[in-house]
Amino acid sequence: MKFSEVVSKLGSEAIASSLEKTDTVDPDINGMAAVDEAVTGTLSYIEGAKFASYVAMTNASALILPMDETLQTQATERGIGWVAGKEPRLLFAKAIAIFYQPFRPNAEIHPTAIIHPTAKIGKNVYLGAHVVIDAGVKIGDNVCIHPNAVIYPDVEIGENSVLHANCSIHERSQLGKGCVIQSGAVIGGEGFGFVPTKTGWFKMEQSGRVVLEDGVEVGSNTTIDRPAVGETRVGKNTKLDNLVQVGHGCKIGKNCALAAQVGLAGGVKLGNNVILAGQVGVANQANIGDGAIATAQAGVHNDIGAGEIVSSSPAVPNKIYLKASAIYKRLPEIYQSVKQMKRLLKLKSEVRS
Repeated sequence: MKFSEVVSKLGSEAIASSLEKTDTVDPDINGMAAVDEAVTGTLSYIEGAKFASYVAMTNASALILPMDETLQTQATERGIGWVAGKEPRLLFAKAIAIFYQPFRPNAEIHPTAIIHPTAKIGKNVYLGAHVVIDAGVKIGDNVCIHPNAVIYPDVEIGENSVLHANCSIHERSQLGKGCVIQSGAVIGGEGFGFVPTKTGWFKMEQSGRVVLEDGVEVGSNTTIDRPAVGETRVGKNTKLDNLVQVGHGCKIGKNCALAAQVGLAGGVKLGNNVILAGQVGVANQANIGDGAIATAQAGVHNDIGAGEIVSSSPAVPNKIYLKASAIYKRLPEIYQSVKQMKRLLKLKSEVRS
């Protein structure tokens, strides 16, 4: 595929390109590559100043660049085709989609799939080997369920959703349109509900359900628990990474992103557009406002306001954390200064006495 074809397919977000010049460079592009691993025939990208030096050394035939005239001139001087936009990473993601589409089997029901007679299966559905569909399940059109997935009773799965191998969708769960559930994920498993008594733990049955709104994506081995009553809900277009734990009764807003090993205790509420970085833990019943960010390994014990950025455990405002971190590195030096001051004060006290 010619570079000019790629630029055309990228659409309006490709604001400028080397193709606009008289001495047009229009190489053949056969794939995508990281800028430091690129070879002839590949397209790569430079997101910002951190990787700007790669323009001078990459072997890519074409680059996606930011709106930076200096980088664009360097690429032109090296004979590298380029296209530029305000969001180079987004352009790169769209370019990957031009050359790669994930595996999607043709619609069929494998002879080893087990389907309860009361289940309703839509059009153009793929059910892989050893898939189990239990009573009362409703599956929309164009759904793809890979081998060994287990769908418990009364589950609803919206059209165009994809469930990967070995995932489990427990009873009464509802998945919206275009959801993606990766391998090993468990949606709607029992919440951790046990009441302490004098004779031990009394199990509180989890009669609620899990609801995933349209476009939710759930990573491998992530678990989203159903509550004792009511529902656990994940909002539209929210993305959960691998190994995330969402406790019973949590309410997660729209367009949130939870990185790997995030853990939400029961009853946590996240607003819209919240970002929780890797290994963030959120305590029971905490509320996190719209657009808030918790950086990696933050321990959130209390509510966080909209737009706040917090770090550390227990979590504090990020600016305070950065100042404290700078001081922490100097603790040995500060400790020695304090010891010296104490000695001087002691000597002065002895002289006076």
